[in-house]
Amino acid sequence: MATKDPTVNKQITDSITQVNTKVLADNPAMAMGNLYASMGAALSNAGNNATNAQQQAAITVQAATIQGVNALGAVGSAVLGRAAAAITEKDDGQ
Repeated sequence: MATKDPTVNKQITDSITQVNTKVLADNPAMAMGNLYASMGAALSNAGNNATNAQQQAAITVQAATIQGVNALGAVGSAVLGRAAAAITEKDDGQ
């Protein structure tokens, strides 16, 4: 059963009435928590940027490879086309 005359421990009232002792003690912990949160966000952004750059580089390399293969194929076609044209010109001239 609760008593009608509640007594409060003097240590509790003393820490509450002193000048913000708990708030002052929380500042370093809050600062480190904010630092860790900011660093986590920055590092995750850096990881995302690195992944995006790698993907874009892979697309560029693939496009360059395809252009090179197409150029090689075009050279063969051009040679065959010129040879065929030369043959048909000889036939037309006779």
